[in-house]
Amino acid sequence: MSLATLSDVLQPALRGHYAVAGLVTLGWEDMRAFVAAAEAEGCPVILQAGPSCRAHTPLPVLGKMFRHLAEAASVPVVAHLDHGYTAQECREALDSGFTSLMYDGSRAPLAQNIDETAAIVEMAHAAGISCEGEIGFVGYAQGESSAGTDPQEAAKFAAQTGVDAMAISVGNVHLQQDKEGGLDEARIRAIEALANVPLVIHGGSGVPVAQRTALATGSNVCKYNIGTELRMAFGNAMRDAVNSDPSRFDRVTILKDTHDPMVAAARTVLSAMGHGQKEA
Repeated sequence: MSLATLSDVLQPALRGHYAVAGLVTLGWEDMRAFVAAAEAEGCPVILQAGPSCRAHTPLPVLGKMFRHLAEAASVPVVAHLDHGYTAQECREALDSGFTSLMYDGSRAPLAQNIDETAAIVEMAHAAGISCEGEIGFVGYAQGESSAGTDPQEAAKFAAQTGVDAMAISVGNVHLQQDKEGGLDEARIRAIEALANVPLVIHGGSGVPVAQRTALATGSNVCKYNIGTELRMAFGNAMRDAVNSDPSRFDRVTILKDTHDPMVAAARTVLSAMGHGQKEA
């Protein structure tokens, strides 16, 4: 059984100077491919159930799917709730077998975010699992803009909540389809100087790959959330599968053709996390 908590995989990453990918799942086909990719790369992986995934599949079902894959895997697999917005949602994920909760109070005032996140941390730790929090709202491409994380506020947040990982806003945005942006490394250095906690970059698809690796191996950034580029890879693979034989109608047959392309796309993501360099 290779089911792991977030701390189980991020603390070694923090010490060993590499990062772990939080791969955003939408269904059985991609989560199965992500675990196969992690096994091929010999590295841990975090399977993430975000809001759109939960809207499609109930948390108790997702928990069983994640745990089934983890228990048969040869590498550590984390069952992670991404962007839990309420205590009730976080409790349901915990009861559904998730090993990591991410509570997102980043839109709230600092004091409220600290209080609410600390309560989720307490609940998670009492159950022997991990909790990630967010300080400094991370916005969306063509949507809400990001509010950069204040280093002093980040230090206070980390100290007063006891989070196992801290998502920060340092130039990253969700749903970015290109890699023309980049992260504010000076802000990252200021944050890590004040808070010795694994740092998380949401919207990792928009971060240039070279910068991902450089920060993974040379900073406290220990987790990148990657969703958009893998969703794009799945869409391309599905389109190819459908168009390759217009007479096919069985979705199991069609979806089977997405597996190898998704494993390849996920391996590309995982190979840039610095884990192999750490092992070399």
